Amino acid sequence: MKNPPLFLLLWILTSSVAWSQTKTQTKLMRDNPAAYALYHGDGSPAKWTDLVAEAAGADVVCFGELHDDAVMHWLEQELVRDLLAQGTIPNLGAEMFEADDQLVVDEYLAGVVNLDKLEAAANLWHNHATDYHPLLDLAKEHGLTMTATNVPRRYASWVYKHGLNGLEDLSADARAYLPSLPVAYDPTLPGYEAMLAMAGGHGGETLPMAQAIKDATMAHWILQTRTEGQPFVHVNGSYHSQDWEGIVWHLRHANPELNVLTLHGETQVDVWVPDSSALNRADFLLLTQAQMTRTH
Repeated sequence: MKNPPLFLLLWILTSSVAWSQTKTQTKLMRDNPAAYALYHGDGSPAKWTDLVAEAAGADVVCFGELHDDAVMHWLEQELVRDLLAQGTIPNLGAEMFEADDQLVVDEYLAGVVNLDKLEAAANLWHNHATDYHPLLDLAKEHGLTMTATNVPRRYASWVYKHGLNGLEDLSADARAYLPSLPVAYDPTLPGYEAMLAMAGGHGGETLPMAQAIKDATMAHWILQTRTEGQPFVHVNGSYHSQDWEGIVWHLRHANPELNVLTLHGETQVDVWVPDSSALNRADFLLLTQAQMTRTH
């Protein structure tokens, strides 16, 4: 047998070195404590640059977080920073701001009011200062929009008491913060059925309706304020977008052509082996370390 050509020997040597380096790097990663790991929805490993690239080309990105997870809050900011670094200007929105607080949120971003005035005027979450204010300040620093997408909580309570049809009884001023009535609603969606089952039936049929008005309102304000050609990065609890339901269902119900990218966040002690229950719930799966200190 003839000796193999030089280029073939070089290719074999280069491939062997590259494979060895990759194996060593993987071992080093798994041998050290890891704050998070990122996967495609099917559980195959994903790179952060994969997520950034797909987010840049999406119409809407639903970042489904756990509200007490500092790593997820950090990565929300990193996604925005990396989009900006490549010249993509995102619109931002968040479940954590209610639609009737949009004016004071805009005033904070414009420098009209300071943090004290924002805290006094808006219905901020109790963990706003540690978990969400950094994202708001990132928007302020770069001149980005931040849409307050969530339904005012008093109207979610109203729906829980009176059902979705009860929204017709609200004033025109109140309905200005809501999607057009009647609100699209499918009680057979698995997420809504599961919510009713978890409550043991005690919440009645209006319990998932109260969730649906949140989902519908967030989708409404995303659609109303997004800019064509710019990704709208929306931060919400994972339950609002997992399995492409909730907000995503309402977005696609209103505009089936919309390119919606979803990320589903969960915690595990071993972030390197996704549990089967976490798979195929979103386009990307973000696993963070379950033993990390919770923010609240």
